[in-house]
Amino acid sequence: MLEWSCQLYFTKTRVSFAVFLQKLLQKIQLYQGFETVIFVRKSSDLRNKITAAGLEVVMTDLLPPEQADQEAQKIDLAALVNDLIAQAISARASDIHIEPQEDRVQVRFRIDGMLREVAALPWSLKFPLAARVKIMANLDIVEKRLPQDGRIKIRFAGRDIDLRVSTMATMFGEKVVIRIHDKSVQKHKIDQLGFSAEDLCRYRQLIKNSHGMILITGPTGSGKTTTLYATISELCSQEKNIVTIEDPVEYVLKGVNQTQVNPGAGITFAIGLRAILRQDPDVVMVGEIRDQETASIAVRAATTGQLVLSTMHTIDAPGALTRLIDMGVEPFLISSSVLCIVSQRLVRLCCEFCREAYEPAGDSPERMLLDAENGGAVCLYRSRGCEHCGYTGFKGRTGIFEILPLTAEIRRLVRKKASSDEIRKTATEQGMITFREDGIKKAMVGLTTLSEVMRVTYSDLI
Repeated sequence: MLEWSCQLYFTKTRVSFAVFLQKLLQKIQLYQGFETVIFVRKSSDLRNKITAAGLEVVMTDLLPPEQADQEAQKIDLAALVNDLIAQAISARASDIHIEPQEDRVQVRFRIDGMLREVAALPWSLKFPLAARVKIMANLDIVEKRLPQDGRIKIRFAGRDIDLRVSTMATMFGEKVVIRIHDKSVQKHKIDQLGFSAEDLCRYRQLIKNSHGMILITGPTGSGKTTTLYATISELCSQEKNIVTIEDPVEYVLKGVNQTQVNPGAGITFAIGLRAILRQDPDVVMVGEIRDQETASIAVRAATTGQLVLSTMHTIDAPGALTRLIDMGVEPFLISSSVLCIVSQRLVRLCCEFCREAYEPAGDSPERMLLDAENGGAVCLYRSRGCEHCGYTGFKGRTGIFEILPLTAEIRRLVRKKASSDEIRKTATEQGMITFREDGIKKAMVGLTTLSEVMRVTYSDLI
């Protein structure tokens, strides 16, 4: 049995039992899996139970496994899963992680790129909870060893939302990850991505080219696909035939012909790209360049009259050029086809309700970095945390970017197979703003914190 100490408000004739408290008790029952009993206590008794961290929970020993299974059967699993999904969407989470542990089921939300634990459910729910999600995603509930992928479509608060479900066996049961695609909050306009005014103008000029290749690079979760979709949305018109090959199609774009990779049917990026080139395209989007064959076809398409957009996993813009060479693409083809490389990261935005300015100490890493990069500028911002941001200090994310146009000198370096360090040195001498510098500028105007910029650009600092 789980005992929660809750204060009720008395009148002369009755006890007022608020509706919100009834709902709270129902959620306690769902999340903890224990019988919930109300105890009316004196205020003096309650004060001894309440700590600075909030409401203290007093729990008896865990039930034996056979009794735990019986208790699990009493829980409305459909309501529990629906509530988790609703909470995640309301919290702007991108992913729900349901993770069986040795003695409990841990539930975490990824919000603004960071995982946060939101619930610890009874261990007895590990099988029924995974089964419920698998039923919703039309997966095989009997198969518990092999990974499975599925999809759920829901409507929440009048919005269409796609849920991508992935399951995987672990030591203590099946781990379930639910990726949330809320179409209503996606930024599909390039002026909403976080480009500086100078970079935005430069990028818009580059995508006006009728042929050539533009590559978006960065690690997983850095917003590359969002930038691709925003670029396609900018280019979309009745006069252009835009065709994509993606894995998978994440968002449906009006007026765009979208195709999905299907290895089971023999449709790979390379095969799909070859088919697209026979469809008289003006603009081609390849979800990701992963191998030499796809890279070679994409580069040749860019030299024969199509504008090709794609992504790669590299840590910076110069690294994408050397990566193409390492894949076996001829340097002269790269130098003649690539228009620019855009490398990006995502940083969390300071909460505008609790943001405050401060001056970093003279011996702090922030001050030393500012002295090195900006000649000693000292005004920075941080957030205390408040109810508007869930007491994290951050709400939302924006991009930090570096755009590397292939000038005549950069093309010459590519043809001679120069290292990424040589290319970076020349690019910065020609005025390229690195994503670290872009991040520092955003930190100095209060959009983010310097520690956040250092966190996401760590590999660029070493």
